[in-house]
Amino acid sequence: MVLGCTSDAGKSFLATALCRWFARRGVRVAPFKAQNMSNNARVVDGGEIGVAQWLQAKAAGVEPDVRMNPVLLKPEAQTRSQVIVRGRLDRALSEMRWEHRHDAIWEPMASSFDELRREFDLVVIEGAGSPAEINLRDQVNNRIIHHADASGVLVSDIDRGGAFAHLFGTWSLVPDETRRRRDGFVLNRFRGDPTLLAPGPEQLAAMTSMAPVGVIPMVEHDLPREEGFASRASSVGGDRPTVVAPRLPFGSNLDEFQSLATVTDVVWTDDASLVDRLDPQRDLVLLPGSKHVVDDLEWMSRRGWREALARAASRDVRVVGVCGGAMPLGSAPHDPDGRDGGRRGSVEGLDLLPIETTMREGKTVRRVTVRPSTGTSPTSSDLGGYEIRLGRVSGSADAWLTNTANGDVVGWRRGNIWATTVHGLFETADVVEWFAGRRPEPYLDRTVEQLADLVDEHLDTDRLLRMGDPEPPAGRPRDTQ
Repeated sequence: MVLGCTSDAGKSFLATALCRWFARRGVRVAPFKAQNMSNNARVVDGGEIGVAQWLQAKAAGVEPDVRMNPVLLKPEAQTRSQVIVRGRLDRALSEMRWEHRHDAIWEPMASSFDELRREFDLVVIEGAGSPAEINLRDQVNNRIIHHADASGVLVSDIDRGGAFAHLFGTWSLVPDETRRRRDGFVLNRFRGDPTLLAPGPEQLAAMTSMAPVGVIPMVEHDLPREEGFASRASSVGGDRPTVVAPRLPFGSNLDEFQSLATVTDVVWTDDASLVDRLDPQRDLVLLPGSKHVVDDLEWMSRRGWREALARAASRDVRVVGVCGGAMPLGSAPHDPDGRDGGRRGSVEGLDLLPIETTMREGKTVRRVTVRPSTGTSPTSSDLGGYEIRLGRVSGSADAWLTNTANGDVVGWRRGNIWATTVHGLFETADVVEWFAGRRPEPYLDRTVEQLADLVDEHLDTDRLLRMGDPEPPAGRPRDTQ
């Protein structure tokens, strides 16, 4: 089990690396995170899961499964989240106070793990946050590691400073059952010569039951971050096309633009004035998905995005909205029952497209195949994607995409303004090339191979093998590669 001293210490990064590392040794491995909190999700058979476990399954070479992330929390306001259980929205749990949910969500957590353990040689478990949050009833770290009887490796982000204190403090504060399963620790994101760390790792090992497993250097990679993606662009006007996107408070599914970021400079910003510097011949504005459309639209209005987008439209700069980013492009989004974030009512839309959105009961979660209209798309071939939304969109704008299953319009266009309710289109090379003028190369397999190489180069692989002890269940031979 990969645990962290803090959020964003590198748990997802290391778990993904281990999934590929074990897989390429012939181990049939599955990822698992009992509970995730993220607005980045993917649609799999049975519903939706956090993107981190989707990526880890891809790294492991297995089909992503709702059991790999049985509980997903999707924040839709400062103190409110949708609760997704085994892939599906549970309204009753979403309305329940957090401290009353524990028993209800433990059963799907435990049973999902048990099923995966029976089907795979090895399950790589990712923890959540820190296991030393002593004010919380922790089921995702401490109860799961005990239930699984798993070995644990604790990750600390040394770039933040105080890594040894984080490691010792976390080891000291967790329950005894967790402490005795902490077999090792990893220092992540180290800049410089690792020999300068001595004798710190050895001293910490002597003070705790944890052995040093290794030091991972600070590296650049294209693995999307759990709440975003690994774009390193920060300015407009470089050698590559520029994509400016508002840093929405409730932005979601940002990872789907990772392929776009390999051939453009994607700049996430609060500053709407950057839109005025875009070149209509090569640049564009991107409105990503939103978990709370009304609040994000009001945020854009307060920050000057309404006027900036109107100016962009008049200058023929392309504006593309995806799902929750498409809905504000029309007239006022309506939410009469407070389905989207709990607030009833409407807010003035951007009025750049003749479309209208109404939030209704019943969440759409599905994979789809869409067909582009002739002359309005980079390709005449059908495209795959997925939908995760509450809003129903309709309007009189030109149809850009239709659902091949039922003929519904799921993409609209007028001039330089584009909108679609379908996620994942920007993971298609033809679509990226159409909007960016450059064709991306596949990045995911290359990236997870890079991460697995880091395991070989910088970690104690003999110890990892002893910790994993990946033996197939009795009666089933080990899969080989």
